[in-house]
Order: sequence, then structure tokens, then C-alpha cells
Amino acid sequence: MTKKINVLFLCTGNSCRSQMAEGWTRHLKSDSINVYSAGIETHGLNPGAVKVMAEAGVDISGHKSQHIDEFKDVPINYVITVCDHAHETCPFFPGGSKIVHVGFDDPPRMAQEIAGKGGSGEEQLDCFRKVRDQIKQYVETLPEALAVQD
Repeated sequence: MTKKINVLFLCTGNSCRSQMAEGWTRHLKSDSINVYSAGIETHGLNPGAVKVMAEAGVDISGHKSQHIDEFKDVPINYVITVCDHAHETCPFFPGGSKIVHVGFDDPPRMAQEIAGKGGSGEEQLDCFRKVRDQIKQYVETLPEALAVQD
């Protein structure tokens, strides 16, 4: 049996993309990955992310927005930044954690733009669905895709 790796998904507010990535990884890869998510700030859990993940059969409603400092004592093998801001401001991780950037669009910002143009609630949720599905596709490549980073 192979030892599980510790992966932390990092985003600005740990409210949407990193939460969806944690949810997908728990759902699809819990046999090989211990997964966590955090933000460089905490913004609470985005209801749009919760809704679209539930549509896909993954319940993240019990997650909470966590700050990166909560994981300072966890030996993280890989930090995966899922937004540009988190990647640019990613703190130092002791112990040889590898930093990998896999950026995804920001669903709340895209939904807000659509709302500003008079788009429906469903059109706004489609922004979340698109990113949810992209994150799932990425998570399906783990942990093998991380080996390429070594």
C-alpha cells in the first residue's frame, strides 16, 4: 500500500474554488490523498459552490473557510494554488512542500458580471458549474499529475 500524500488547495478566501477542489478530492481520491483547503484570507463558504457541488453529488455544506495558518503544523507535500492571487502571495511552507499552480476562473466574479448584464440565476450558476467540472477533471488526474512536478 502506498502512503497517502497531503495536498492543500489554496485560494484567496477559501470560499469557492479551493472548497470545490477539496470536495472533489475527498470524493474521488480519498484512498491516496489527505486533502485540505485554505485561504490567505477567510471569506466564508460560497452558497453557489455548495449548490453546484450538491448537484454533482458532493456535499461540501459542512466545510468552513479556513486560514492558511491553521495548517502550519501539517506536513504538506503539495500546495496547489487555484487562483492567481493566492499563487502570487503564497506563503513559504517549511519542509519541502512543492507549490503547484493550476488556475481556474473565479465563479463569483463571472456570476456577478452576468448578473450585471441581467443574466438569470441559472446563468450565474452555470459559471460555478463550469469551474466545478474543470476542477473535477483536474482532480481526476491526481496524484499522478503531481509526480510530473517533482
